Amino acid sequence: MRYAFIERHRAVWPIARQCQVLKVSASGYRQHRARQTGGTGPLQPGRRIGDVALLVHLKAIFNEMKGAYGWPRIWRELSTRGIHTGKERVRKLMKVHGLRARGKRKFKATTNSSHGLPVSPNLLERRFAVEAPNRVWLATSPMCGHRKDGSISRSSSTC
Repeated sequence: MRYAFIERHRAVWPIARQCQVLKVSASGYRQHRARQTGGTGPLQPGRRIGDVALLVHLKAIFNEMKGAYGWPRIWRELSTRGIHTGKERVRKLMKVHGLRARGKRKFKATTNSSHGLPVSPNLLERRFAVEAPNRVWLATSPMCGHRKDGSISRSSSTC
């Protein structure tokens, strides 16, 4: 009601003086006026995006990243896309709607050394210097890689 009075009498009295007499803040009046004359787009600077619209963006990023992003990374991604909102708001919306990041997979050892199967004997016994050619043959494991200079890089203890 007071803001409407100020709006009607803008040409008659200064806005700051009217706000002082009516005991309202000038910044409150300016915010009211901006809300009245502003556009209706949800992503305008300075306008708060609704929870439903924010949830749409959250789910889009969550699905785009295949569930790997938690609330901190989604919040950063929203900021880079120009949607500025609070961290806690993102965290709470994700929690309420059950959006949780996938956890890292637990390490599973695939080597079973305690078995009763026959094991090939180690004929070389780490003696790599040989007396004559074609006495010792060497094969690389898929766990080893070959460098450009022809040497073998050892990336595992199985090489």
